[in-house]
This record gives sequence, C-alpha cells and structure tokens, in this order.
Amino acid sequence: MSTGVVTAARVTHESGSVDQLAVASPDSQGAAVDELLTVPDIEEAYVLSTCNRVEAYVVAPDHAIGRAALEELFAGVDDDAVVTTDHDESLQHLLRVAAGLESVILGEDQIIGQVRTAYEDARDAGGIGSMLEAAVTKAIHVGERARTETGINEGVVSLGSAATRRAAAEIALEGATALVVGAGEMGQLAARSLAAAGVDELVVANRTVAHADHLVSDIEDETNATAAPLEALDTVASRADVVVTATGSENPILGPRQLEGETDEAGDSETEQVVVDLGQPRDVSPAADALPSVRVFDLDDLESITEETREQRADAAREVEAMIDAEFDLLTEQYKRARADEAIAAMYESAERIKEREVETALSNLGEETTEEQREVVEAMADALVNQLLAPPTKSLREAAAEDDWSTIHTALQLFNPEFDADDGPLAPPSAITANPDSGIGATDDD
Repeated sequence: MSTGVVTAARVTHESGSVDQLAVASPDSQGAAVDELLTVPDIEEAYVLSTCNRVEAYVVAPDHAIGRAALEELFAGVDDDAVVTTDHDESLQHLLRVAAGLESVILGEDQIIGQVRTAYEDARDAGGIGSMLEAAVTKAIHVGERARTETGINEGVVSLGSAATRRAAAEIALEGATALVVGAGEMGQLAARSLAAAGVDELVVANRTVAHADHLVSDIEDETNATAAPLEALDTVASRADVVVTATGSENPILGPRQLEGETDEAGDSETEQVVVDLGQPRDVSPAADALPSVRVFDLDDLESITEETREQRADAAREVEAMIDAEFDLLTEQYKRARADEAIAAMYESAERIKEREVETALSNLGEETTEEQREVVEAMADALVNQLLAPPTKSLREAAAEDDWSTIHTALQLFNPEFDADDGPLAPPSAITANPDSGIGATDDD
C-alpha cells in the first residue's frame, strides 16, 4: 500500500461554465494520466473526463506535490472554476460521483460506466496503484449498490432524455422531424428518447456512418429512422424541428448556415426549430441563437428539468448518502489494515531472516550427523518462538492502526524494514491526514 495521500482537482457543471469545461478537457483520459505521471513524485493518477466534468486524482507523498501537479494540468482554466480537495474529501467525492449524486441528472446511469472506462484508461497508462485501485473499485461498487438498492435512477436517467424533455416543453414532438448529431453514448440515449416520444422521422448524423446505421437499426421499429454523414448537415439540419447534438468535436459543427431553412414572403423562416446542445465543447455556434426561428439550449439550460428530477429522488439520495458514509468508512479501514499489514509483514520478514540464520548456525553446531527429524524439531521450535514473540506486537500494530496511532506504525517500519526511509513522506491513513503536521496540507476547498 502506498504511503502517499490523494489530492484531487475538478472542473464541473457546478463550478465552471461550458466554455471552462472545454478548456479543462484533455485530449484523452489516458493522455492526461500520462501527463500527470511525468511529474516527479506522482505515484498514481486517475482522470475522469465527461461532458459535464473533468476530474483528476493523484497520489503523492504530500498534498503540496499533488496540488502543484494538478495546477499544471488545469493551467488555462479560471482559478474560481477549479475545485481542489485533499485526501478524505477527494475520496468521498469520487464515491459520490460514481453513485450519481454529483451528476446534472441526479442518479443518472451513464456516469458509472464512465468511471469504469476512466479506470481502464488509467490502468492502461500505468496510473493505477494500490491506493487508487482500492478507491476506484470501491466507487464502482458504491455506484452499483446505489442503483440496485435504491430508487436513485428512477424516471429521467440521462442528459439524452432530459434533452427530449426540454424540447417537448417548446414544441410538440409527436409527428415532428428530429435530428441527432453524434452516435456515441449520449447520442444513442437522445435518439432512443426522441423515438419513444413519438417523432415521425429521425435522422442520425455521425462522422462514421456505420455507427449511425447501427443505432438506426436499433430504433427503426419505433420511428422512421435513417443515417447520414456529417457532410449532410447542410441539407438535413434545416428541415428538422428538433436537433440534439452530442459529439466530441473540438469546434462547432452547426451554425446559422446549416440551420437557416426556407423563408416565407416576409423573409421569416417557415420552420421553428429547437436545438439542444449537449456537446462539450459546444457543438452549436453561439451565432445560431440569434436566428429568430431557432431556440438553442445548452447544458446550463437543463437546470429546471434536473431540479425536478432531484426533488423526485430526494429520499433515495438520502439513502445513497448514508450508503456512501458507510462505504467510505470501510475504505478507510481497508487503508488502515493495509498499512498496518505492511509494518507487520516487514516485522515477520525481518524475524524470518534472523530465524533462518540462527537455525542454520544451530544445526551446524550440532554436527554433520544431525538427522532430518532433529532438523525438523529445531525448525519447529524456531517457528514457534517467532510466532509467539511476534503475536503481541502484531496485535498492537493492528490496534494502533485502528486507533490512528501512526507514530507506532512508523516506528515499526523503521525498526523492521531497512529500506523504509522516514523522509519519504507522511505515513497516515485517510482519517488521520488532516491531523498530520508533516503532510503539507493547506486549506480544503469545500463543494
């Protein structure tokens, strides 16, 4: 188990704007982990990047090193948009994220898959060690429990379905023509939601048409669905009543040129359009909102729907909060046991070396005529002595860990582990971090 501490920083839909999220977003989760691991003394790293959050977690000897690495990763983002947390707060927040308590749509299901994918990306990049392995797998476990044991994900469960609700509040969807741009996870959710809402025609446009075809095949029984390449946006966007965009494009893919439809004799558009931009960065140019016939909504505009969902799920959220508190305590105990076991293992390894040396010396003194039976007796006696002598300190070390007595653990490591360096950094469990004067902790930013 690492003797370091976890530090985290994030930009989310709560702390920053869509544009700030765009600045914070890395080229990929794996690339961001690679970047963090190049910083000296960063032992582990994990990055979660979605349409409404970019979060990074690092393990370092102290928080000062972790904060410096994270500041570099989020360079260019306004300081007031970045929330930085120390050990306990970081771990608790990760559990909340996986459980869906920090999502735009409270309890939405997609985030747990995103947490799992980020874990795989970080592991592939070499960023997952013993501390983050325990933390992220615990978060995934909590997320699964929250969704199977509570009603946190009942009702509107994704931004895709929230986009449909937002559009339905503006125009009648039954019989309408809809366009979904992007066939990724969010685009799939939006397309299925629109089909279920009764649109008459649905076009799915995607850079890779085969992916759009696959999505169309899934929903063609519910509506008249067709696939199109992004190049066709110039012709298909202007005739859509509803447009939902959810791509990973770095630049806007829709603007006034694609959305301006046919006009009547007075020069007014013959089609009223509702556009919901789920892209991050933005998929729709801000200039499109100036068109008199087009109403553009982005992630920030889904607040009323998300608040309604939040109220409906308030009771379930309280259940999940209690679940997280209990699981966090278990994670803390897991860290404590692992660090106590490290000292215990060092103690037994040291004793084993001494035992083997002394057994060989004793057998040598007994002469060459020592029988196998005599050898077994000597070895059994040595094993018994070691086990009896180490049983009390083993119990004491486990009790010390349970009571946050880390000076005792620290001393044991120094005594029994010749490779342990007292200057390597603080040895402290999650619950003792803030009380450790050597941990380099500054003020903690609360949510």
